[in-house]
Amino acid sequence: QVQLVESGGGVVQAGGSLRLSCAASGRTFSSYSMAWFRQAPGKEREFIGGINWTGAMAYYADSVKGRFTISRDNAKKTVYLQMNSLKPEDTAVYYCAARIPPYGGSRSAENQYDYWGQGTRVTVSS
Repeated sequence: QVQLVESGGGVVQAGGSLRLSCAASGRTFSSYSMAWFRQAPGKEREFIGGINWTGAMAYYADSVKGRFTISRDNAKKTVYLQMNSLKPEDTAVYYCAARIPPYGGSRSAENQYDYWGQGTRVTVSS
């Protein structure tokens, strides 16, 4: 069983920055592909980015590319989401998710992820 716990959410002004963390349990964290999703009020949950098991490759949705950076520290079993130049439309609950190998299907699809955190709320004020 894998448990994921997000932290770091809060209220920030537009143009500001936040760093979210997702701490994982499980002895084989280094083999998990990890991702961040978000769900804004009244909207579907959306993929915003992910990172492969080594941390060598990160990929992003167009809506956050150039502003958000995903990284991981396998020794600490933690994945991070650095969010810069935040906009009011980034307001959402942010979730991390883990995908256990073997992988199949689209890496941006919710149904490809096996474990989810409880979410952390980010509010960007204008």
